[in-house]
Amino acid sequence: MTPQEIQRTYLWLILLQTLAASFIWGVNTLFLLDAGLTLTEAFVANAAFTAGMVLFEVPTGVVADASGRRISFILGAITLLITTVAYLGLWAVAAPVGWWIAVSALIGLGFTFFSGATEAWLIDALDATGFDGPVESVFGRGQMATGLAMLIGTVLGGFVGQLSLGIPYVMRSVMLVIVITVAYLKMHDIGYTPIQGQSIREELATIVRGSIKHGIGNPSIRMFLLGAPFSMGVGIWVFYAFQPYLLELFGDPNAVYLSGIAAAVFALAQMAGGASVNLVRKYVRSRTGVIAVEVTLGSIAVVGVGLAELLDVPWGFWMAVVLLTLVAMMWALSGPLQQAYMNEVIPSEQRATVLSFSSLMGSAGGVVSQPALGRVADAYSLGVGYIVAGAVYAIRLPFIIAVRRMKLPADDIPRQDAMDA
Repeated sequence: MTPQEIQRTYLWLILLQTLAASFIWGVNTLFLLDAGLTLTEAFVANAAFTAGMVLFEVPTGVVADASGRRISFILGAITLLITTVAYLGLWAVAAPVGWWIAVSALIGLGFTFFSGATEAWLIDALDATGFDGPVESVFGRGQMATGLAMLIGTVLGGFVGQLSLGIPYVMRSVMLVIVITVAYLKMHDIGYTPIQGQSIREELATIVRGSIKHGIGNPSIRMFLLGAPFSMGVGIWVFYAFQPYLLELFGDPNAVYLSGIAAAVFALAQMAGGASVNLVRKYVRSRTGVIAVEVTLGSIAVVGVGLAELLDVPWGFWMAVVLLTLVAMMWALSGPLQQAYMNEVIPSEQRATVLSFSSLMGSAGGVVSQPALGRVADAYSLGVGYIVAGAVYAIRLPFIIAVRRMKLPADDIPRQDAMDA
């Protein structure tokens, strides 16, 4: 395969997998509430999802490093297919919260098979085929593909959810069958040979030792890992809380379609953020400089989203939409730069596991933040929840500043890379 073919395959995998997932993203919280859960219980179920990611991130990262990235990706799609069908069953019988917690944790297992494996597959394949371009540009196009998939998936999910909140989950199940087929036919491990000749226990020990050395043992990666709980943990809550929050600000709890439209706006913002990566690279020399700006503006914007309710102004709905759009755009812009930094300093043999460990740290934050912020929202209001979320998100900033002060080569955007844009 050529570098161009690898990039096309990566973008198709990202687009199809995100499309399948995003059919329910605009309505998931409403779906849980419709099944009879309280707001706190709904976020406890979502926290179980992130707890599942914490529990399974490193083991599935080891699967990707020991058995192959393709196997890991396909296992993820199969797991999501089974658990999505299970979600439909729980909704149909109005199951108690305990069942939702168990299945949500298994959905987290499905996503952990993707995290790390897809990114590691791309980097290894590009390296093996002589790709010498800026990797953050590839990740930027991945953000655009993700945004496009979210745009299509959330709009469709929101509108068909107006008819029945179960239909988006049926659509996800069908799309996951397509994802499995495409991955089986197009995704082949290139530039990486799975470990052979060792027992599973030996494989785990070898990979985990290397991952600790190049993860926690690497000062810059360690700072990213320690800051992740305040980023992803808050981000998950911010995204899922907007569904009931925007309906509340709009004043019509039955306007389910608004959740799909709002999620589509955020998807467009993500596409714009991903498309801006090359432009930013022309004028900015430090990857962590962009990330630090994103954390600062993002935390202020999230607090502003909460103030939209507390100020009780007639344009509060639009204020919240605009600010959440800004947050989505900044996340999409800074994400590829952090990915490029981390992949530059992580060896191929431990790449999937270390990247999975990074996701684990973010998910660990979500396990704490979702029920905690959900409880704040129940006790006070969703607006107060957003204000607290913005304050927590700002805690990530010192960790990014610490990486910036290290002045490592991975933080620099080479001048010739900028000219490629």
